[in-house]
Amino acid sequence: MNTKFIVAMIICSTLPADRTLAGGPFVAAFDRFARHGDIESTIGGRLLLSELSCTACHLTKMKELQPKGGPNLDGVGNRVQPEWLKKLLNSPQSTKQGTTMPDVLASFSAERKKATIDSLAAFLRSLQQPYPELKANGATPVPLEFWKHGNVEHGRKLYHQIGCVACHDADDAYEVVKIKPSPIDQLLEQLEPDEIAEMGLTSSARQVKSVPHGELPTKYTDKSLTFFLLNPEKVRPSGRMPNFQLSAVDAADVSAYLLRNAKSEVAANNSESAGSSETANDDNQLVARGRKLFVELQCANCHFVTGLEPTRRSRPIASLQTDTVATCFGTPQPDLPHFELDESAGKNVMAALTGLQRPTSQKIAGALNFRMLQLNCYACHERNKQGGVGRFRKPYFETVGHVDIGDEGRLPPQLTGVGQKLTTSWMRSVFDGKAAIRSHMHFRMPQFPKPVTQDLPALFVQTDGGAQQPAEQTVFPGGSRAEMVEVGRQLMDVGCVQCHAFKGDSLPGTVGVDLDSIADRVHPKWFHDFLLNPGGLKARTRMPTFFPNGKSQNKDLLSGDTEKQIEAMWAYLRDLDRQPLPEKIVHARNQNYELTPVDRPIVLRTFMKSAGTHAIAVGFPQKVHFAFDAEQISLAQAWRGRFLDAEGTWFVRFAPPADPIGKDHVHLPGGAPFAILASSLQSWPADSTAAGYRFGGYRLSKDGVPTFLYRIHQYDVEDRIHPSNDGGLVRRFILRKQQASPRVEEQMYLRAHFGKALVFERVGRYSDKDGMTVSVSMKPGHAGELRNSDTGTEWIIPLKVKSETQIELRYSW
Repeated sequence: MNTKFIVAMIICSTLPADRTLAGGPFVAAFDRFARHGDIESTIGGRLLLSELSCTACHLTKMKELQPKGGPNLDGVGNRVQPEWLKKLLNSPQSTKQGTTMPDVLASFSAERKKATIDSLAAFLRSLQQPYPELKANGATPVPLEFWKHGNVEHGRKLYHQIGCVACHDADDAYEVVKIKPSPIDQLLEQLEPDEIAEMGLTSSARQVKSVPHGELPTKYTDKSLTFFLLNPEKVRPSGRMPNFQLSAVDAADVSAYLLRNAKSEVAANNSESAGSSETANDDNQLVARGRKLFVELQCANCHFVTGLEPTRRSRPIASLQTDTVATCFGTPQPDLPHFELDESAGKNVMAALTGLQRPTSQKIAGALNFRMLQLNCYACHERNKQGGVGRFRKPYFETVGHVDIGDEGRLPPQLTGVGQKLTTSWMRSVFDGKAAIRSHMHFRMPQFPKPVTQDLPALFVQTDGGAQQPAEQTVFPGGSRAEMVEVGRQLMDVGCVQCHAFKGDSLPGTVGVDLDSIADRVHPKWFHDFLLNPGGLKARTRMPTFFPNGKSQNKDLLSGDTEKQIEAMWAYLRDLDRQPLPEKIVHARNQNYELTPVDRPIVLRTFMKSAGTHAIAVGFPQKVHFAFDAEQISLAQAWRGRFLDAEGTWFVRFAPPADPIGKDHVHLPGGAPFAILASSLQSWPADSTAAGYRFGGYRLSKDGVPTFLYRIHQYDVEDRIHPSNDGGLVRRFILRKQQASPRVEEQMYLRAHFGKALVFERVGRYSDKDGMTVSVSMKPGHAGELRNSDTGTEWIIPLKVKSETQIELRYSW
């Protein structure tokens, strides 16, 4: 390798500016800010040096310039499709638009390039890893081969709601509810481009380009993309693709949406056998040669592969020459990787390299701002009038129920001054994906790998002066006396309850941040100052001031003393776990919206997260209840104790899904109970409608217990569910074969249980590791069989239905 492996460029050899997205690497923050002069060129250049992983070869001691690196290639052989790998190696940019991977083989002759690609592809295909086993529990079901049953429409909805479109393209056909634009956006609609520039609003008006997906259907299979979405950090430890903490089912749905245009299904393991013993030795030789080339071409500098070490033979980044002809960015050079950079990118890189040689410019980029640029935090968050959700992406950020509470209530929060506002421990919880206080928003704060965010809380504190926070006793010297706490509770009713929830409880239709644990989240000084003057700390906030000009409007409490009233509010919220809810919420809860079965069961058609939009919730006086999914013919959930709050179902038009309000919640073995299978090896159908089910409603017995009626092929089914004497559920089926049935015999199966590693209790009884036990009694009796899959074990029983068959299942947990 040439020792002048130097990152530099000659401006005259660069590509035209309009080639950035079409033919060169795409770095989101560079394209949004540096390309338009919104940040200094030195910062833009340093951003490229790190995001293009230049410092993977050209080492540096500067923390901010550590390379992003490429994907972890352990397991790549069964993660991406073989032909896609070859295409990527042959032409990275045409295969994956916007990739930051250089063309390492750009200077190779056609013959040498083909041989190299064949060897590298053989080596990469050999890097196989088993997919992880997912453990189901009562709250998170893992259906059998869930990746095969993704729901495209639900995946489309998730993709557009949870935050993917902050960085990636939205589907033009996806419809959103029309919202009133913010005052700034209304102004931008009315101004001419020159007027926008004069007012300094060019950045706000600009359309933000998207991070390209590339041709996902040619790269992934349903299984590999689903597992990538479940844990992006395993493949991309840089955190540029964060983790939205999807469930197995949701990941399969998003994957199905992203791969909806796939032309053909490829085997899940993406690999083929050598085909014959004659080629086995040749394949082994190709793999060995590919492994050697992988090291020689310095691929291991960016990509982790177990057992391989980087080989760095290049000069440190700070000693690079900026006037050399042998570059990685101009005309492809022998033994050098090739990046296609346009003139703007080239000038920024030159500025950064020049700056590295001047010690006075070493601290030109604030560490916090630079880290936020690298992680593209500005795609969602605004800080110091920089970044935020792009103007044309805002409609996709919706509230639950489409309640209009302005940009502040539906967009990710601003981060200006957040180091003075939030405690360090709470910021860590946010980055770890453990903070959820905005249940009114569909958008999710994703989880980032700890190594890339562990310094951020301290950086926010240092940058915003949060380290100088006064102690709580200094801000509120009165402490948490009982009388102060009670006054604080009364003050909540003055206005706080109109917009905020308290420990998950709120007034009907309330949409806002939950104030539970706020004393753990924000500093006392910030709380005090914000209540005194909300607009002074948060521009354009909807939070009203209850102390105009520093004076209280309520003279009856604590003699109208503003400082004491704010202290009382803090004292109450600090002790919220041990205090009664505000009186207005208590009064609202006492309106008989909670359904309590007393003499007979209650049957309620509603919308539930566990049982979908066709949920039928059934509550019993025995305090054992269940939810039935009438669309999928599935017993979805069971719980004990209190039944259900019907306020949302009856009174709130845009209420979120109803949730059980009892205890001991458990998700029951999912899916339809019966299926017609060609053999015991055929997969259990994921969609009941497609499998031939037709729901026929239900009838009530004299004691009010519903019997669900449905049909599958030539069989009518009666399904009656009620509590058992031991606090479980009894489910009785009656199957009847229609008299005019076709002569062709169909084999029906019952799936009695499904879970991880079912444990044999006795004949006709199995339990799973999550505590759900199912027992079966039927005439005639049949023990059935267990069958394994990648995600669990099914207990299926073949049935012989002549005229009528009765089956009883018992669920206990």
